[in-house]
Amino acid sequence: MKPFIFDARNGIHIINLSKTVEQLEAACDFLTTTVAKGGRVLFVGTKKQAQHAVMETAKECGQFYVTERWLGGTLTNFQTIKRSIARMKAIEKMEADGSINNYVKQEQSMIRREAARQVKYFDGIRAMDKYPAVMFVVDIKREHNAIAEARRLKIPIVALTDTNTDPNLVDYPIAANDDAIRSVRLILQTIGQTVLRAHAEHEAKFARRKNAEEGAGQAGEAAPARAVAATEAPAQA
Repeated sequence: MKPFIFDARNGIHIINLSKTVEQLEAACDFLTTTVAKGGRVLFVGTKKQAQHAVMETAKECGQFYVTERWLGGTLTNFQTIKRSIARMKAIEKMEADGSINNYVKQEQSMIRREAARQVKYFDGIRAMDKYPAVMFVVDIKREHNAIAEARRLKIPIVALTDTNTDPNLVDYPIAANDDAIRSVRLILQTIGQTVLRAHAEHEAKFARRKNAEEGAGQAGEAAPARAVAATEAPAQA
């Protein structure tokens, strides 16, 4: 992190904010390009200072998140995770349609405890049916398991990198204090707005393409109908 440190005073490193701005702009450019093409972002931040801000940001821009403990294999053993998510949804369906009442009270209690545990860990990725296109991480030292899984699967990583971390572990480091909630929120706010705009752009493109395809399909159906009508029309005297 030495190139991104402005000075050290009383044993405290001061980050060069001009470097932070450069890195943040580069990260936002990458996220804009990726999300505008339909890529999804997985936000990861399990430290207490970051949990709420990470969840809030991910929900606001319609992306995935992990704010509880990162379970080993969340990405590298994704098929098993998907089965757990399917089980969670099945229990929720049982609650909704009342079929859980077919079990005795002790079994109902066990099933509900199982569901609560799964919601705690998987609620933020319940709609994730494939690997994310990019991962955003707060505190790469704490989230070393998530970083290792993303690197193994070659998933690009954007991350806050404090002075006690190695920025070479991620593709788009953003030098910032990952312990101060104001610092974390400021970076997340910018990232969230970028992702939200890019996602809206992708949705607009998709809607335009769908409308064009439907228009072409209707025109194709109308052409044979006109041909048939012309054939069946009586000849003029």
